[in-house]
Parts: sequence; structure tokens; C-alpha cells
Amino acid sequence: MDGLIPAWVARVAPHERRAVWLAFVCHLVLYASYYILRPVRDTMATVFGADQLQNLFVGTFVGTLVFSPVFAMLASRFKVRQLLPGVFWFLILCIVLFALLLRARSDDDRWIAGSYYLWFSVINLFIVSVFWSLMVDTFTAAQGTRLFAFIALGGELGAILGPVLTRTLVGHLKLEGLLLLAALGFAVVMGLFYGLIREKERLRVGSVEGQTTTTDRSLSGNPFDGFLMLFRSRYMMTQAAFLLMMTWVNTVAYVLQTDFIGRAFSAVETRAQAIADIDLVVNVCTAAVLLLGLGQILRRFGVRAGLMINSMLMIPAFLALLVSPTLLMVQLLRIVGRVAQYAIARPSREICFTVVEQESRYRAKNVIDTVVYRLGDLASVWVQTGVRAAGFGLAGAVGLGVGASVVWGWVALRLSKQYDALRAAQARAA
Repeated sequence: MDGLIPAWVARVAPHERRAVWLAFVCHLVLYASYYILRPVRDTMATVFGADQLQNLFVGTFVGTLVFSPVFAMLASRFKVRQLLPGVFWFLILCIVLFALLLRARSDDDRWIAGSYYLWFSVINLFIVSVFWSLMVDTFTAAQGTRLFAFIALGGELGAILGPVLTRTLVGHLKLEGLLLLAALGFAVVMGLFYGLIREKERLRVGSVEGQTTTTDRSLSGNPFDGFLMLFRSRYMMTQAAFLLMMTWVNTVAYVLQTDFIGRAFSAVETRAQAIADIDLVVNVCTAAVLLLGLGQILRRFGVRAGLMINSMLMIPAFLALLVSPTLLMVQLLRIVGRVAQYAIARPSREICFTVVEQESRYRAKNVIDTVVYRLGDLASVWVQTGVRAAGFGLAGAVGLGVGASVVWGWVALRLSKQYDALRAAQARAA
């Protein structure tokens, strides 16, 4: 089956075939379902308007801060093979509940809109994080460099399918019907997770290459060990700083998108379609990058190039918006930022987690992927609120975006150096 994969995308060894294809399909279905839920979330944000986003971001950060130690507590009580699929059981139950609530709502029901926005903004990071935690706990750094671009491609194909389904079906199914469709998709993801866990164990026991850790155990420690692991490790702190700056930059663009779309369209279904259109373009471009070049970039130039390209793309994108402050240019800014994040930054930074111990892959990584991510959102949106209140407007937002992009590039350079040093140390110890 690996013959279907072009060599410039991934070089799959025979013992990796089943695990890689399971990961590819799982990521595809996960993101297809995710991108049905996401436009609904962003539509709920337009009910409040850009001037209220800072309050939604505060609620999201608090919810994430509470849920992260709860996840860690469950990780210490349940085996990893039980914990990861359990996340999707919880997700499906919540989706069904919100579908029932949305069916009875009015278009301007702020209570339901706010509840859904906060819930999805908290849970969406966890579902993506647990998928990649399993990936970096299954494949080594060398395997990740060869395989993660292809696995990420599966997610982007799903991310193309999700917006297509949203735009095509929202008029027939309404928002509540879309949620139930997503719940069905996550049920499939849960089944694929069981298969991936079995493949990880097979690679561990009978393969010449693969992580040596097992999922047939719980993770020791207390609910706050993820935070302690983060603050005690310079490498993890650099990982956190990289993600913090990435989210800062993308949140600047997100606030601009919410403002422009909220003023351009009045009906929530029309806003959902506009947001889904952006998602579709982003994901088509991301899939093209993953299919045509990222695997070769990582193999030829290393993780450093993958980490640093993103910030260099965002600086001219922000400056172009200052020259032409239109809805189209805001959409292009979002497209550039998110393509850089999903096609280049995510696979590159996930490889960086393959060189840490198992507890850090689930505990510290979870804190970075969720709490630190939302801290970046929160800090960015509040600073933008202050900039708008001071009367700087669009020029102030662009200045924040450019400044954060410069810092992001510097952090990316530091992270790549630390990753190279850790990988070299592992090679010497092997």
C-alpha cells in the first residue's frame, strides 16, 4: 500500500505501512469532523462581535486551565490505551447535547452561542493534542521526519472535506444537523484510535524501529506535573514560547477576520459559509504544500527550516494588509497564516516532541498545546483591545503582528538548536 505514496511525500518502510495508513485515515476523519464544528464555533463568535472577543478568550483560557489538570488526573488513573479513546466518548456526548440546544435556539441566543464557543475552544485543542501525542509516542524522530508530513496530509484532506460538507449541507441540516454529522465522524475516529494503539504496541514489540514506551500503563504523578515538567525544562519552555508566539500572530489575524466578516454579513448562516470558504482555501493550500514539498524540506534542510519559514511569511502578509485594508486581504492574511501553521509549523514542532520522555509527551505537551496556546490567544486579544481603545486601529494590529512574527522567528531558531542537540545526545547514547 505504501506504493501509493510518492517518494517525495514519505518513505514508508514495510513494518510501518499499517500504522502510517491508520494514522493517515484517522487524521483525515478527525479533521473532517473538526472542520464541521469549527465554522459553527466561529459563527457563534460573530453573535458577540469583535469588541467582545476578549471576554470569550478569558472564558476559554479559564476553561482550558481547569480542564488540563483534570485530563492529567485521568491520565494517572487510567491506562493510556483507555484514556485516549475516552476523550472522544466525552466529545460525542457533548456534541449531541449542543445539537439539541441549538435546535431550540433563536439566531441571537447569546447564552447558547457563548457556551458552545467556550466548550469547543477548550475541547478542540485537546482532541488534536491527544492525536499528536500518540503519534510522537509511536514514531521516533527519524521516523517523524519521514512520515509526519504524510500523516499531516491526511488531516488536511479531512480539513478540505469538512468545510465542503459545511457549506453544502448547512442550508439543509442547519447548525444542529452539522453537529450530529460531526459526532458520527468522531465515533469513527474513536475506533481508529483503538487500531492505532494496537499498532504502536506491535511496533514496540516486533519492529526494528519505533518508540519503546507502552500504552498499557497509566502516567504517574499528580494533576499538576505537566506544569512542573514545563517549568523545569528549558527545552519545553522554548517549545511553549514557540507556540505562544504562533498563537499571538494568528489571533491578531483572527480578530481582524471576525470584525470584517461580522460587518460584511448579517445572517449567521452566511457568516458560517464565509468562514467555511476561508477554511476550504486554507486546507487546499496546506494539502498542496504537504503533498508537494514539506517532506523534502524536512529531509533535506532539517527541522530548523520547517520551524523558521512561518514567521518569515507572516511579516509581508501583515504589511500587505496595511496597504490594502479590505475583507479580501484579511482573508488572504488568514490563509497565509494558517497554511504556514498547519502545513509547516505543526509537523515540524511535533517532531520536536519525539526526543522527550513519555510523560512529557502526554503531560507537558498537553499543557503547551492547550493552556499555553490559549494564553497566547488571551494575551494577544487583550493587547489588541488596548491598542484599539488607544485609537491605533488597523496600524496598531499590523504592528503587533509584525513584532510578534520577528520574536517568533528568533524563538524558532533557538528551538531548532535545542532539538538538534537532544537528538544528537540520543544518537550517542543508543
